[in-house]
Amino acid sequence: MIQVSSRVVYQNRWMTVREDDIRHPDGSPGIYGVVDKPTAALIIPMEDDGFHLVEQYRYTLSRRSLEFPQGTWPDDRETSTEELARAELVQETGLRAETLKRIGSFAIGPGFTSQRCDVFLATGLTAGEAADRDPEEQEMTQRWVARRDLERMIREGEIVDGCTMAAYTLLTLDGTGER
Repeated sequence: MIQVSSRVVYQNRWMTVREDDIRHPDGSPGIYGVVDKPTAALIIPMEDDGFHLVEQYRYTLSRRSLEFPQGTWPDDRETSTEELARAELVQETGLRAETLKRIGSFAIGPGFTSQRCDVFLATGLTAGEAADRDPEEQEMTQRWVARRDLERMIREGEIVDGCTMAAYTLLTLDGTGER
């Protein structure tokens, strides 16, 4: 496909939505809606054969969602995703990691967004107070979940966050988080 033109149809501090006129390989015209967001960092805080997860209300789902800590900067800040991961971990859980290891990356929703997500395994955790949560995170809670319970929650549809499931797959394939 070839992009013929592009226009921004909506923008806020978290994302830009654009509409692209395209030309398909056979020459026919088309249109594509794209959500552009910066690369996110997702953190797997692992401790004692389990994980620290956060639970928050997700407006788009009209329900609370249990997830690994994750996020992006709310501005045009240019930093490494490792720095972002460390900040998100403290902001959402209060935890600080002695070791942060990048275990992979994935495209979040390549059919509609350009956003990618870098995944980090956090170990050597030290507890502290969560800091500077965003307004959307005011009712966020954090809890430790045993590995067997995490796997059951994924199987039974209690955990529905695709990024959390993709990150757990990367952890399993990496072999770092073996039992």
